[in-house]
Formats: sequence, structure tokens, C-alpha cells
Amino acid sequence: MADTMRWRYGETNPVLVPVDSATVIEIGDLVYLDTDDAKPASAQADQSTEAANQELFHDKFLGVAMQRSRSGDTDPIRIATTGVFEFVCASASFEVGDLLGGDEASNGTELEDQQVAKVATANLAVGRCAHRVSPASTRVLIDIVSTVMRGGPQVAA
Repeated sequence: MADTMRWRYGETNPVLVPVDSATVIEIGDLVYLDTDDAKPASAQADQSTEAANQELFHDKFLGVAMQRSRSGDTDPIRIATTGVFEFVCASASFEVGDLLGGDEASNGTELEDQQVAKVATANLAVGRCAHRVSPASTRVLIDIVSTVMRGGPQVAA
């Protein structure tokens, strides 16, 4: 997917994270921390089910790429660890506070880099819906929270 600036508002609390020279990251990608490098969601090893893929991604969720890294680049890139971003999703209605996580690609073996889906539990989520969506739409505003930097989505008290 081409670079897409998905940030809409709010503090981004960015961090600079290295990227392996062979890894390609586009602006707007959901990224995770793999040991000491940022990687896009689709680079995560398949865990056999959508829920297992979402849970592992939640556990390593770093944020949203605010800069690109092309093949061969070795400079660290800026990753937003918080903020409200607009992401593509399957057509659906959303209520403020609904949990959202990475969406599995149609091939069933990886997560999409720039697409989210409603999830049932906080351990699968990377953020919460920030604006009610009704009637159904293919775009949603999500208030992301990095698990690595900020503890990720929490179960409501």
C-alpha cells in the first residue's frame, strides 16, 4: 500500500526506532517491535488463526509509522505511539470505545499493514474507536495506544 498519512489529531508521543535494511515500511503502517527493530504488521510470523495473529501483534504493538523506510534504508523512523488515526476497515458500524485490532489479510496468513477490524477483547486490540460510525462505513477513527510504550488497550473498569 502506498504511503498514507493516517494521523488525524491528538498527541503522537513519537519514538525513533531502527529498521532492518531489508524491511519496507510505508507511512501509515501498523508496526510492531521485533527484538530491536520496527516491522510492519504483515511481517509477523503467522500464528495459524486470526485471533492468535491479533494477540501476538497486540503484545508487540509499537504504533503507526509516521515515516517510510525503503529497502536498503538503515535510518531509524518516527513511530507514533498514541493519537487518533483513520484506518480502512470492512464495512461496519462502530460505537465510541469499541476495541479495534489488526485485520487479517484474505489469504489468512498475515495481518494487513493499514487495515483494522473490530475485536472482542482487549488482548487483541491496538486501540479504541474514537468517533461513532453509523451507518456502516469502510473507515474508522481509532485512538491507538502502543502496548510496548504505553501498556496498550486496557479492560474497562
